Amino acid sequence: MKISRRELIGMAAGATLLRGQDQRPVFRVNVGLVVLSFQVTDSKNHYVNSLKPNDFRIYEDGILQKISTFASGTDAPVSVSEDGSTHPLLDSKKDALPGMDRPDAFIGTNVFVLFDTSNFMYRGFVYAEDAIADFVRGLDRADSVAVYTFSRNLSRGATLTREHSEAIAGLRKSVAGDDTALYNALLLTLRDAAKVPGRKVVIVFSNGPDNASMVAPDDVRAVAEDEGIPIYVISTNEVNKDPISSGVFQRLARRTGGKAYWAKTWQRQVEAFESIREDLGNSYTVTYYPQANPNENFRKILIEISSDPGKKLRVNSRPGYRPSRVSG
Repeated sequence: MKISRRELIGMAAGATLLRGQDQRPVFRVNVGLVVLSFQVTDSKNHYVNSLKPNDFRIYEDGILQKISTFASGTDAPVSVSEDGSTHPLLDSKKDALPGMDRPDAFIGTNVFVLFDTSNFMYRGFVYAEDAIADFVRGLDRADSVAVYTFSRNLSRGATLTREHSEAIAGLRKSVAGDDTALYNALLLTLRDAAKVPGRKVVIVFSNGPDNASMVAPDDVRAVAEDEGIPIYVISTNEVNKDPISSGVFQRLARRTGGKAYWAKTWQRQVEAFESIREDLGNSYTVTYYPQANPNENFRKILIEISSDPGKKLRVNSRPGYRPSRVSG
C-alpha cells in the first residue's frame, strides 16, 4: 500500500504510524475545520481591509462553501449565519470551535519566528538578532510570538507567548551553530504551530543553503499548505547567488500564502519585517467546514470577491490543500 507524503514526513520526524493487527495501515480521509488567511490588495498594491463576509465567495474544487467565522486584522472573529449576518463568536457556545476553551487564542496572530544560527549566518548574526527583536517589539499586543533557532538541531528559545519581552529575551540567548538543517527545523516548527488554535504564520530568517536535513523542502511545504500555515521567508542571500534555495523559498511562500524577501543588508531586513507586519495587520481569516467532496487528493481553493465585478482586486492566498488521511 502506498503511504502518502504526509505519513512519510511524520515518520521522518519521529512520528508513529498506527497499524492494525495485520500490520497493514488502513487510512480514512478526515477533513475538519479549514482555516484560510489571505490579503486583498487593489491595483496600486494598497491593502483593502474594509470588506465583509458577504463580499467573499469561497470555492473548493468549484463547490461553494459556507463561511463559519470571519475576522479582519487583529479583530476578534465573528460567527457568520446562513443569511450572512454576524454575531460575536466568543460569546456563543453554539458556534464554539476547536480550542474555544482558550477563546483568546482566536484574537491576533500566533507568530513563529525560525532563526538560522548556523555558520552560514555567522557574519550577520548580531544584525539579524536586532532586526528580529525590532519586529517582535512592533507586533500588535494581541499577537503571540515564539522564537526558535536552529543549525543542525532546533532550539525553542521562547515558546508561544504574548509577553513579547520574553520572546526577545529568548532570542538574545541564541548561540551560533554549525551545519544547517533548515527543512528539518521548519517541519518541527510547523508541527508545533499546527497544534495551536487560531491564525498562525511561520517566518523563516535564513541565509539559504541546507546541508543537513533529512526531509525534502517540497514535502515540508506540502505540510504547511495542508495545515493552512503561511510561510514568510527572509533570506540574507542574493536572489541570484543561490538559485536552488531561492526557488525553494519562492515555492514555500507562494504555495502557502506567504511571501519571500531577499534582504542582504540590515535595512532591507527591517523593511522585510515591516512588510510582514503590515500583512499580518491587514489579513482576513475565514473558517469553514468543507461541503461533501469526493476528491481525496489536492483540493483547489478559489476566493472570489462578489463586490468586485471588474476583478480589480487581488487576493493572496494558498491555492489549496490535501485532506488528511488518518489510520484506523
